[in-house]
Amino acid sequence: MFRSVFHTARLSARKPFPSALAIANPRLARFISTEIKDAIDKAVLSSPVVLFMKGTPEFPQCGFSRATIQILGQQGVDPVKFAAYNVLEDPELRDGIKEYSQWPTIPQLYVNKEFVGGCDIVMSMAQSGELADLLEQNECLVPEEEEEPLEANVKPSERS
Repeated sequence: MFRSVFHTARLSARKPFPSALAIANPRLARFISTEIKDAIDKAVLSSPVVLFMKGTPEFPQCGFSRATIQILGQQGVDPVKFAAYNVLEDPELRDGIKEYSQWPTIPQLYVNKEFVGGCDIVMSMAQSGELADLLEQNECLVPEEEEEPLEANVKPSERS
């Protein structure tokens, strides 16, 4: 029984994500638990910009997470509108987020509840200007300070 499953999976190994094993044999497909799905839904809704990453923004635990945090900082994402979740703290979250988005890698960026992509996509979008446009359209950037007109405190001179 197991040999036929593995043989079928090997033949289907060139199929794109989701897992070729799940496509070849739906009985082996993993399904995200209701609790994890609800927790991820809640996390994605928690802020306009949400990043699932390895580590924290202050202490990223992988180069891709570090690069993504740096890009978001360079873009000027408003810290008030940003939330990060460390997938290393919870193995269920780490596996669940991959199933939730059907994206195999971490970090994963969401903007206004929509999955954007991983580090490579974020980097490409930053280089093309698409990320800046997306963040600006969704009002996720630090607001620009309006310059107040300078008041001239000039009094007419008195002549004697």
